[in-house]
Amino acid sequence: MNKILKTEYKPETAFAKVGAAAGAPFYDAVEAAAFPKHILRYRNQRWAERVGLGGLMEVEWIDHFGRFKPLPGNLERPLAIRYHGHQFRTYNPDIGDGRGFLFAQLKDDQNRLLDLGTKGSGQTPYSRFGDGRLTLKGGVREILATEMLEALGVYTSKSFSLIETGEQLQRQDEPSPTRSSVLVRLSHSHVRFGAFQRLAYEKNEQAIEELADYCIAHFYPALAGLEGDEKIIALYKSIIQRAALLAAQWMAAGFVHGVLNTDNMNVTGESFDYGPWRFAPTADPGFTAAYFDQTGLYAFGRQAEACAWNLAQLGGALSLLCEIDALNDALQTFSDHYETAMADEYFRRLGVERTGAEDFALVADLLKWMTETGAPYEQVFFDWFCGSVSEERAAQSPAAELYEQEKFAAVKKRLTDLEPRNPERLQHDYFQQRKPCTMLVDEVEAIWAPIAENDDWSIFEAKLRYIEKMGRAYDFAASRYART
Repeated sequence: MNKILKTEYKPETAFAKVGAAAGAPFYDAVEAAAFPKHILRYRNQRWAERVGLGGLMEVEWIDHFGRFKPLPGNLERPLAIRYHGHQFRTYNPDIGDGRGFLFAQLKDDQNRLLDLGTKGSGQTPYSRFGDGRLTLKGGVREILATEMLEALGVYTSKSFSLIETGEQLQRQDEPSPTRSSVLVRLSHSHVRFGAFQRLAYEKNEQAIEELADYCIAHFYPALAGLEGDEKIIALYKSIIQRAALLAAQWMAAGFVHGVLNTDNMNVTGESFDYGPWRFAPTADPGFTAAYFDQTGLYAFGRQAEACAWNLAQLGGALSLLCEIDALNDALQTFSDHYETAMADEYFRRLGVERTGAEDFALVADLLKWMTETGAPYEQVFFDWFCGSVSEERAAQSPAAELYEQEKFAAVKKRLTDLEPRNPERLQHDYFQQRKPCTMLVDEVEAIWAPIAENDDWSIFEAKLRYIEKMGRAYDFAASRYART
């Protein structure tokens, strides 16, 4: 390995050690697919440096993240994680890592345990009838989602690497044959709710407790030392609070995940696994991301409901270890956590200071006004960042006529009475323009079209630079996640 930049590389193999004592390993060792080509299309140098891999030469990078040669001192073989899950509220015991695996674990510059997981790395015992591959378009879309969400302050997995792999794939939801890729994501955990569901399905109480202990040791160390029911309830409460925060962050970002199954939620409250995601053009609670979500189960305005339902299923799995009444009592705290988080996240996006219990009412009234008027979602938060300090900017906005309407007057009065937070950020070049950076579906297609037609990556690369500019302007620092 070449010289590491800035941060020392600190390998870990923690997940490979769990499950054996309970006679139920949480994974299967697998082999990566052998791809005919390896063309590096994206490298997250920012995060590579934070985990001690910034000094890898391109050939080394491709060896590790395209051919999956083990990182030094790390997992000897990739691990396909076992889990079950409710998919659109129907239980499925026949799933698991079907086109991905845990490739490596390591510590970052804050000594946090992180996972390097894959998408499109080949077939596993859980692929069923799938080919275990990822389309290049799917990889591009995941990068766009994670970069945009990180810049907007959402606690998300990070797209770490994308390598085009030279295969032609057949897909029903896009023109085929289509190009292939393998994605590596950096995440604080790949322990999904469905991992606990699988162990509950198998009635393996010892394994559930061992997995809970793993989560506490690495993600919730403040709970170390607790035993029995107290330990499980405390872990469950922590996961509930994190999930409520994530739901609020999605809302504040105007984001729709699209497929909020129990196998797509993890124990750290981190957004990940991006399939048919979309950003909402307006505050339409019925806006959906997936064409197959015909009932709107995972619509924009129902994401908190979906998270609460999924948490109930996690609680059902944990009930093998403690009293169900205590778990139900814990779940009842979700709505309070969500209301608090909604006020926190929307006030952060508006760049104003919290004042108290009435803050949530302002958020509700703002969303009601946005829904009724069809105000462009991202434009509103861009125009009114830091409240009163941006009145002159808002008056020059493409949406200025909406702000002059009487129905906005009460919301405007309350918003402009609030204390601006970090008003110096408005001096950034990003705020000297009339329109914000957005990521609506038509823009995603416009980014992909020149790649598909002419292998022209310039618009994609320009968009990433623009997102980075936005992220620096807001400085929401979603990456500054701290263990609790």
